Amino acid sequence: MFDELASAIDSLFPEVRSQLEDLVRIPSVSAPGFDPGEVRRSAEATMELAEAAGMSGVRLLEHADAHPAVFAEIAAPEGAPTVLLYAHHDVQPAGPHTDWTINDPFEPEERDGRLFGRGSADDKSGIVMHLAAIRAHGSNPPVGVKLFVEGEEEIGSLHLTDFLAEHGELLRADAIVIADSANWRVGTPTLTTSLRGLVDCVVEVRTLEHGVHSGMFGGVVPDALTSLVRLLATLHDESGEVAIDGLVTGESDPLDLTEAELRQQAGVVDGVQLLGEGSLTTRMWTKPAAAVLAIDAPGVGEAINQLVPVARAKVSVRIAPGDDPKRAMDALVAHLEARAPWGASVTVTRGASGEAFALDTTGTAYDAYRQAFEFAWGKPTIDMGVGGSIPFVAAFADAYPDASILLTGVGDPTSGAHGPNESLDLEELRRGCLAEAIALQLLAG
Repeated sequence: MFDELASAIDSLFPEVRSQLEDLVRIPSVSAPGFDPGEVRRSAEATMELAEAAGMSGVRLLEHADAHPAVFAEIAAPEGAPTVLLYAHHDVQPAGPHTDWTINDPFEPEERDGRLFGRGSADDKSGIVMHLAAIRAHGSNPPVGVKLFVEGEEEIGSLHLTDFLAEHGELLRADAIVIADSANWRVGTPTLTTSLRGLVDCVVEVRTLEHGVHSGMFGGVVPDALTSLVRLLATLHDESGEVAIDGLVTGESDPLDLTEAELRQQAGVVDGVQLLGEGSLTTRMWTKPAAAVLAIDAPGVGEAINQLVPVARAKVSVRIAPGDDPKRAMDALVAHLEARAPWGASVTVTRGASGEAFALDTTGTAYDAYRQAFEFAWGKPTIDMGVGGSIPFVAAFADAYPDASILLTGVGDPTSGAHGPNESLDLEELRRGCLAEAIALQLLAG
C-alpha cells in the first residue's frame, strides 16, 4: 500500500543523511556567550533545504533579541487538512571536547550505524525528517504542510509566545507534529503522551556579614556552605522521595523497563542506589523530581581557612502532569524558607517555570501516525511519558485549542542528547522519514 513512498525514501536517504551532516557541522548554540551568527547561519541553511524541498513562502521569522526561526509552506489541496511540522535548529553547547569519543562534536562521524555529533538527534534530525517526508511525495503532499523550525528551543523557547502572537494565523494548522522527542528503544515506534513541567529558583544562605577565621570561630559560628548543604538535604526523604509538601504525583504504565537497563542508559555508577519508590517510569514521568543544579561557593583550589559567609544554589524541580507551576513554585519557596538551618538567613529568588502537559491522543491524526509507524517499524506503536519538560507544547495548545498535537522523534535512550557523544541511529531516521510520509498520505483521508 505504501511501497512507492518506501522506495522514494530509500532513494532519498543518502541525501537526507548528507543534509543532516551539513547541519550538524554548523555550531548553532543558542545559549548566551556563543556566536549568534552561527544560529543565523543554521537558520539560513534550513531555509535552503526547505526551498530545495519545493516549499514556498520560505522566510525567516524574526523578533527583537530573538534567534531567527524558519517558516515555509505548501498550500493544502481543497478540502484537505493542514499539518504544522515543528523542529528546532539550535543546539546545546558541546561541553569539553575531551569528553567526546569523536574528534570534533561538530564534525559528524558514523560508528556502527549511528551518526555522532551535536544536534544529530536533538533536533536537526527533525528538520531533515520533515523535509524528506515532503520530498517523498514529489514535493506535492496530499495535505497542506507548514514548516516551523525554531532557533531558541534549547534556551527555553524564550520568544515562542511572541512568534505565536505575531504569526498566529500563519502557523495555524489542524494538526501540529513536534519532532523533538524520542522512541522508547531503537526499533520501537513511540508517541510521547505526557511531559513533566519545571520550576526552579536560586536559594541564598547567609550566616555572617563577612568571612572569619575558621579556627577562632569554628565550632560556635555556622558557616554558610554547611548550612546550605543541610537545607538542600531537606528536599528528599531517606528513600529519595521528594519531600516538598503539596506536589502532585501520578502513576504511569511501567512498560518493560528494568533497573539494569535504566542504569546502563544513564551510566549510573556501581553501588549507587536509585531514588524514590514505585515503578521506574512513574518515578521518571509522573512524580516530581528535585535536583541541585549548581552551587556558588569558593572552589577547592581557592579555599582558605575561613568560615564562608554566604553560599548559593540553583534548585530545579520537575513537576508531574496535572500540577500547576505557580502552586509548585510557591511550595518550593515555602519549603526552603521554612527550613533555615540554625537560624541562617535564607533568601529565595524565583526563576523559570514551565507547564507540565498530558496530550489528548485521540482523533484522526493519532490514528494516522499510529498506522504509519506500524508500517515503517513493523510493530505497534507504544505510548510513553517523558520526564523532561517542553513548555512550548502548552503554548501551542493554548494558541490552537482545536488542533491535535503529536510529539514524535527518532532519538532513543542512548542518543545522549545534551551530553557528550550525542548520536542518532540512522535506520531509525530512515523509518521516521517513511512514517511521516505515510502519515501525510493517511491524513488526506
